[in-house]
Amino acid sequence: MVSIVIPAHNEARVIGRLLDGLLGAAEPGELDIVVVPNGCTDATAQVAASYGPSVRVVESSEASKAAALRIGDEAARGFPRLYVDADVELGTADVRALADALERPEVAAAAPSRRLDMTGRPWPVRSYYRVWTRLPEVRRGLFGRGVVAVTERGHARLAALPRVIADDLASSLAFGPAERTVVASAAVTVHPPRTLADLLRRRERAAAGVEQLERADLDQAGGSARTTPSDLLAMLRREPSLAPHLAVFLSITVLARARQARRRGNYTAWQRDESSRT
Repeated sequence: MVSIVIPAHNEARVIGRLLDGLLGAAEPGELDIVVVPNGCTDATAQVAASYGPSVRVVESSEASKAAALRIGDEAARGFPRLYVDADVELGTADVRALADALERPEVAAAAPSRRLDMTGRPWPVRSYYRVWTRLPEVRRGLFGRGVVAVTERGHARLAALPRVIADDLASSLAFGPAERTVVASAAVTVHPPRTLADLLRRRERAAAGVEQLERADLDQAGGSARTTPSDLLAMLRREPSLAPHLAVFLSITVLARARQARRRGNYTAWQRDESSRT
């Protein structure tokens, strides 16, 4: 049995899309799916409950992803265990591939390859992600995928982490390169922001998350996810045609960091991208 914990805050529009994929080819009793609607003011709980006994719904009145993950952990029944964001798409075969990867004794955490749905996105958003997806740490890290799978040993590592807004980045950095893997035979569909304004809000939140992690001075086995100038120069040497996209990437990055700098130290504001949930 594979346990899947899904924290869900006002995800009625997209939670069914995820559950359809997870259950599409699942055998009876193969998946232990726990959905934790937290602080919802929509029909997230009702949509999840409509899937019957295949999905267990544990509601929380507190709008907190960290609290929802803890509640889901308490309800989950087994390992390997997946933590899945409600706004992504993942299939049964992808879950199986992740579980198989965790059979390797040295691997404690795994994530699927990333498929970005750029349908209808404006050119600045497409241009930004054309560079972002080529960054070394983005390629090999577990973050930015909306899915992290762990063994029981890996779960103990995650449980020791403090509450931070960049929970997926913290989860990735908690494991050394030999302990984590990106599974090519599994793929998650991620829905990027539909507008430049939403992309800026998302990147502002990411900047705050990195800052918070660095201030927490955690023992990060996976190193740092910071992009260096040498990373960008190496990318440009390999693909000179990326030059105009790199200019867009740098502009958005600088602007997002400047906006975050105005409220430095404030890690409570939730910069959620609603556009990707339409």
